[in-house]
Amino acid sequence: MNLKTRLLKKTLETLRVYWELVRIIVPVAFATQFLVEAGVIEAISPSLAPVMGIYSLPPELAFAWLTGLLIGVWGAVVVVFTLVPPAQLSIADITVFSALLLFAHALPIEQRIIQRAGPGFIVTTVLRLAGGMIYAMILHQIFSLSGILGDPISPAWVPVTEVTGWSGFVLSTSETLVWMLVILVALAWLMDFLKWSGLMDMLKRAISPAFRYAGIHEEASEMVAIGLLLGIFYGGGLLIREAETGNIPPRQIFLSCVFMSFAHSVIEDTLVVVALGADLTSVLFGRILFAILATALVAMMLRFVSDKQFSAFAFNMRPANQIAR
Repeated sequence: MNLKTRLLKKTLETLRVYWELVRIIVPVAFATQFLVEAGVIEAISPSLAPVMGIYSLPPELAFAWLTGLLIGVWGAVVVVFTLVPPAQLSIADITVFSALLLFAHALPIEQRIIQRAGPGFIVTTVLRLAGGMIYAMILHQIFSLSGILGDPISPAWVPVTEVTGWSGFVLSTSETLVWMLVILVALAWLMDFLKWSGLMDMLKRAISPAFRYAGIHEEASEMVAIGLLLGIFYGGGLLIREAETGNIPPRQIFLSCVFMSFAHSVIEDTLVVVALGADLTSVLFGRILFAILATALVAMMLRFVSDKQFSAFAFNMRPANQIAR
């Protein structure tokens, strides 16, 4: 197969995956924006204020957290300092809040993508929320007992709310979809080149020890690495394609999605929260370590789950005879 034919085939495969993602993202994004415009998010957020109290965070941050859960990291960070002035937040505070935000955000869209790959919506959503709250509590206890990172934050960037309303939403969503298509096609070509050149095998060998400890096998490591670096849109999108081909066993797809739920988009999202003043070690290295250990724990627990139970509660009712490894 010549290069032109290979690229054409890979592009057509990617366009099919992209169309699946668009069918998920657009209706969910419009529904979420409607809730924002209707004031529903602002009305509900006070009920989450007690959660902020668990971590000794200002109750006003509940609105930013809920915004992040529904819309995403960018939606949350642009309102943080309008709710609480930087001088009232310590490095520990913004780091703990960032942990909550990094684990669970844009749930309506990202969880639908994960669901499309196979894992159940509810179980993976619960894992994301629980993982974020547990990791944030670990950080909170460390900071409280040691007294480290108690200095006021000195943000390198103070977000300014961009164009809001439906016009701003349509513009930003359109830009996101265009860039997502460009990145997906580029990733597909890059992965094909890496496989052809043998560099993919070298990359696999470099990252496989960490993934192997987490229970993730070699056949899923490429997708998980992409999700780890770039986000669920891209890693999950490629997992959808692999799930349809049947090349990756359902249990491996599930564990891959679990890992990406805990640690994904570590380049962009980490840079954003560190610019707000969060501690780099905690939100990057600590988060990845937690993802490895937590996914390993889930993998260990799955060994005691029968195919029928796994099919019913974790993998969207797939037939038990398809649940392997």
